[in-house]
Amino acid sequence: MSSGHAFERPVGGQALPRQIVGLKRQLIKEASYAVAMIEQALDALLRLDRPQAKAVRKQDDVIDRQELEIEKACVDLLLMQHPVASDFQAVLFVLRVNSQVERVGDHATSIAKVASRMVKAGLSPQWPTSLIEMAHRVPACCHRTLRAVLDEDVAAAREIIAEDDVIDELEKTLFEETLDLIRTDPQGDLAGLYIYRVGRELERTADVMAGICRDLIYRETGENLRHAKKGT
Repeated sequence: MSSGHAFERPVGGQALPRQIVGLKRQLIKEASYAVAMIEQALDALLRLDRPQAKAVRKQDDVIDRQELEIEKACVDLLLMQHPVASDFQAVLFVLRVNSQVERVGDHATSIAKVASRMVKAGLSPQWPTSLIEMAHRVPACCHRTLRAVLDEDVAAAREIIAEDDVIDELEKTLFEETLDLIRTDPQGDLAGLYIYRVGRELERTADVMAGICRDLIYRETGENLRHAKKGT
């Protein structure tokens, strides 16, 4: 594991520009906001709270705006400062993670939409056990990923990637539980479709976190895991 002083490596005897440290702070702020959206969307779903679901959907504009601001700041820094070596890699890392964080906001918005539609349709299903577990595991995975990025913790990043297989297995279990719901619940057809949609959004959110961890490992070690197959 690295020292934890993210993006502050010396270049030519000088510390990295303050702008790069500022970029990282903006990125973590954006990512924390997106993770909070996931948590709020899941809470709205499980409590079938339509007003909260609507509030989550409105927050997506904030993530979109932050993504554009960070992207512009990165491009401006590349054009004006001409960073080299680790400086350049640091900016590219922020750019890549920035685009992935925006997807987390999209997944949160999709879950919130499902919550609103289920309430509108008068659905109140028994939540599958696998969905409840995913709703606990995925936000926790997000928080651990942010900590790994802050600490430049390669070991933690590897653990998060390995645990993505657990989320995949839960998503498969959810499919089977959804089929049971469809067979036994009078409203099972519609409820099942919505429930499985949420499972897919959570599985994709976990994939985003694993992708960020692969980028972190590549930045810190040069080991390219971006195209590695799951389970390897």
